[in-house]
Amino acid sequence: MTILTESLSRLYRLHAAGIKFGLETERALLERLGHPEQGLGIIHVAGTNGKGSVCSMLEAVLRRSGLKTGLYTSPHLIRFNERIRINGRCISDETLAALIPRVDEHARGAAARPGGQEVTFFEFATALAFECFKQEHVDIVVLETGMGGRLDATNVITPLISVITGVSLEHTDYLGKDLPSIATEKGGIIKPGRPVVIGPLAEETLPIIQRLAQERQARLIQARDIVAVKRKSQNLDGQQVSIESDSTSYGSLRCPLIGRHQLENMGIAVAVLEVLRDECGLRVVPRAVKEGLEMVRWPGRCQVLSKEPVTILDGAHNPEGAHILNQVLHELVKGQPVGLVAGLCADKDLDGFLRALADRIRRVWAVPLRTERSLPSAAMAAQAKVVGCPVTTSSVPDALREATAWAAANRGAVCIAGSLYLAGEVLELSGQTESLFD
Repeated sequence: MTILTESLSRLYRLHAAGIKFGLETERALLERLGHPEQGLGIIHVAGTNGKGSVCSMLEAVLRRSGLKTGLYTSPHLIRFNERIRINGRCISDETLAALIPRVDEHARGAAARPGGQEVTFFEFATALAFECFKQEHVDIVVLETGMGGRLDATNVITPLISVITGVSLEHTDYLGKDLPSIATEKGGIIKPGRPVVIGPLAEETLPIIQRLAQERQARLIQARDIVAVKRKSQNLDGQQVSIESDSTSYGSLRCPLIGRHQLENMGIAVAVLEVLRDECGLRVVPRAVKEGLEMVRWPGRCQVLSKEPVTILDGAHNPEGAHILNQVLHELVKGQPVGLVAGLCADKDLDGFLRALADRIRRVWAVPLRTERSLPSAAMAAQAKVVGCPVTTSSVPDALREATAWAAANRGAVCIAGSLYLAGEVLELSGQTESLFD
C-alpha cells in the first residue's frame, strides 16, 4: 500500500463523522495550519444547480487571462484529485501524499482540544485545498460550496465576490423544508461590503437574498440585468452563442457545454468577471472570455458519450436538474424514444426526478450506486413504474449494454442520470477517464 493510498484511506474514513454544519471545527483546523485561507483572492459560489458549471467557466476564463488559478469543487467523479485543481490540472498524487499527513496532524490536534470534534471528510478536504492553494501561490481561487452556504465549511473566508446561481429544494433535512429557508442558507455566503452576483431566482427567494445583501451593505447584481447570452445554434458538439453586456460586446463563440441552462450559467460567469474587472481591478479582456468559454470542460454534466446511438450522461439528481435534462433531451434528440439508465441515492426525490423525465422515457434500467447511500435498485424499480413503461433492475455494465442495444434497435437515445456516483462509474466503464480535466 502506497503512502497516498494509506492517507486517502484515513481521509475516507472521516465519512463516518457524517455531515456537520458549523464553522468552529474548520476554523480551529485552519488556525492550527496558520490560516492558509487568508490572503487568497477568492470567488465564492453557492447554488442548488449550476454552481459547478459556473465555477468551471470562471476558472477557464481567469486562466486564459494569465492568472494562476485554484479551483475547488465537489464531489469528484473518479479520483479525489479532481476536487483540487491548479491551472486546470488536478492536484498531483505526490502533492496529496505530502499534504494529507500535514493536515491530518493538525486535524487530530484540533479534535483533541477541549470541546474539539473530529473533522468531517468535507472539512478536511476544504482545509487541504486551502493549504494547497497557499503552497502553490495561486493568484485567484474559485471556491464552490458543498451544501448550503451559511454553515458550509467553505464559508470561513472573506471573498472578493460572492455568487448564488439559483435556489431550489434540496437537502431539506439539513437546509430547511421550504425555499425561503434554503435561500437563507445559500445567502449566508454574502459578506459585508463584498458584491454578490445572482442568477435567476424565484419570487419567494429573491427578496430574501436582497434583504441579506442590504443588511450587509453588499452590492447585489442580477446577472441578467447586465449580461445577455443568446443562442445561435446547438448540436451534440456544443452551442454557438453571442454574449453582450452593458459595457462590452464579446461577439460570437462556441461553448462545448450543451443545454439552454448553460446560457444562464455563462451570463452569471461573465457578470462575475465584469464585476471583478470593474471593482477589483482584475485584468479580464474579451478575448480571454471568448477563449475560456470555448475551452471549458465539465464532465458528467449533459456530456455526450456517443452519437450513434446518442448517449447523454448527466449528474441530475433532483427534480430541477431532471427538468433541465429533459429540456436538453427535447432539444437534441427531438422525437426519438429515450431509454433511461438511472441510479439515485436513497435521500433523493425519486418521484419528482422521474416525473420530470416521464414524457420522454420509454424504458428504464434501475441500477445500484457504488455507495452505502444508494437506493436499492429493486426499490427504485418499484417506484419507477410512475413513468408508465417497462422497468428492469440490472447492474450498471449490463444496463449500459442493454440500453445501447435497445436504442439502436428503436432508433432511440440513451440517457444516464441520477447521481454523480453513477456518472463516475459510467465514465470508468466507457474508458473515458483519461484527461477528464487535465
